[in-house]
Amino acid sequence: SQLLGCGFKSRFEYQHLHCFAGYVSSGLRVHPDREHLIYPLGSTVILKSLSNGKQEFLHGHTNYVSCVTVSKSGRYVASGQVTYMGFKADVIIWDFAARKIHARLQIHKAKVESLAFSPNDIYLVSLGGQDDGSIVVWNVESKEAICGSPASPHIAGHSLTIQYSNANDNIFVSAGNGTIRVWELDLPNRKIRPTECQMGQLKRIVRCIEVPEDDDFFYCGTSSGDILKVNLKTRLLNSCWPVKQKFSKGVNVLKVLKTGDVLVGSGDGMCTLCSGSNYTTIKKVQLEGGVTSIALRGEGHQFFVGTEVAQIYRFSYTDFKEELITTSHNSAVTGMSFPFGSSELFATCSKDDIRVWHTVTSKELLRIRVPNMTCNAVEIMMDGRSIISAWNDGKIRVFSPESGQLSSVIHNAHSMSVTAIACARDCQRVVSGGGEGQVRLWELQPGLHKLIATMKEHKATVTCIKIKSNDKECVTTSSDGACIIWDLVRFVRNQMVLANTLFRTVCYHPEEYQIITSGTDRKIGYWEVYDGSAIRELEGSLSGAINGMDISHDGNYFVTGGDDKLMKVWGYTEGEVTHVGIGHSGSITSVRICPSRKYIVSTSADGAVLRWKYPHPS
Repeated sequence: SQLLGCGFKSRFEYQHLHCFAGYVSSGLRVHPDREHLIYPLGSTVILKSLSNGKQEFLHGHTNYVSCVTVSKSGRYVASGQVTYMGFKADVIIWDFAARKIHARLQIHKAKVESLAFSPNDIYLVSLGGQDDGSIVVWNVESKEAICGSPASPHIAGHSLTIQYSNANDNIFVSAGNGTIRVWELDLPNRKIRPTECQMGQLKRIVRCIEVPEDDDFFYCGTSSGDILKVNLKTRLLNSCWPVKQKFSKGVNVLKVLKTGDVLVGSGDGMCTLCSGSNYTTIKKVQLEGGVTSIALRGEGHQFFVGTEVAQIYRFSYTDFKEELITTSHNSAVTGMSFPFGSSELFATCSKDDIRVWHTVTSKELLRIRVPNMTCNAVEIMMDGRSIISAWNDGKIRVFSPESGQLSSVIHNAHSMSVTAIACARDCQRVVSGGGEGQVRLWELQPGLHKLIATMKEHKATVTCIKIKSNDKECVTTSSDGACIIWDLVRFVRNQMVLANTLFRTVCYHPEEYQIITSGTDRKIGYWEVYDGSAIRELEGSLSGAINGMDISHDGNYFVTGGDDKLMKVWGYTEGEVTHVGIGHSGSITSVRICPSRKYIVSTSADGAVLRWKYPHPS
């Protein structure tokens, strides 16, 4: 209905997505076929071929995916999601070969914490989150719940993880805050019966469980940074290690190899290989961000490590050297920019950093870090010699695009956050907008900068700035409901457009006699530049604000994206949608048509950057 309501013509697919939800515990998996990586992003589960990098997408969840698991045979993939208080959180079992939903299971409230398949794909066990607190065993074939039980005893905290036995379809383990339980499924009576493991005086919060192939013992990684070894048959604690030098910031993930060696991923970003009867550290590698996933390929000769800052590393067991294979933003992408006349590269900005990407390969070429700051907007100067960026500490920072070195800073550019920025074609002037509503014109010279003018008419945050091609006029939008066309020679207002909306974005038509605007009222407005009169209004979306918009160089088409997560291509003259792109899991924050009109690139609030094929002949 959402698609039909916007004059839906045809759907177009995105070619590549670079992002990985590193915050999902054990979210990164290798399929038993050894050919596919499986990981979540937002409400999507991604299947990525290890041989050619091709991505496929499993759409079905209505909110963020919170856990992923793969059955031993590889026939099924299961994923759980979060939802809102009082609502059911879905578990979806996917048929891997068909790339389709095999079953949608609804019983848990608010969040699915963890999932595990039985060794012969007969059962799936699911653990609800803190507000649900129940364990449910499902029959995979009949798609029905067999039985359920509260996950933790009343005296303990909530459970965080579950793991199945490797040989027995009727035995699985759950653990969490002050609780480790071995469960036995009593199928004739449709019950699961827990046995509490005896831990003596130890009080631990267990974050992960690993059951080696022989099923004699299982290992629990704790938030205290030690590992518990528990006998699966007697349910008694066997040992606890390391005694002295514990793993910093806790053990997030464990993997036991065929050799008996243990791979440990800890919260401080250390990936450690432990060996021998006393589990001494043989090798360790420091990664960026806390380790959240370790996925073995085959017997573990190669393995993949995911971190909370959305990076995926590939390791070879023999040399134990890390190779960074996937990088992405791990917080909302706030803006992006292509260089003038070039489609090969583009820059994106987010909390802590600016990144420059190669468009076709999606490889990260450069990362510029400013810790604990958020970059609100980024522009590449027309001569390609500078990256101009707007930051929430009130500064404008200028970087060199080759080295990423800081070349100059405008301190106190705005009294509040710098929220929007645009570069003039003469490569000497920059227009900035701030959280206090002021619009300022700056002159940039090597080694110095000068404030030329301040224009004060907006009453709230400036959200977007576009400069006319002759550098004599610019248009700004604000969340005060005003869109103002400024004279950049006399520094006065030429025209003002008012609407009952928080304006988010504005574009000049290439012939520069019209502008188009959009914002929270979901309307796309066409306006006359000469007198500010309204020409037409389109219904841009059925739900949520429109946050990003860009127009093609020939002026025939424009693209929009917003809170409805849909990428739409519109005919400018007809005012109708020609194509709709479905792929984002978070609200779309910005969209750009590349100068060659081969691709559209869009960014979203979950950190994703998507590349789409431009659907019209260029």
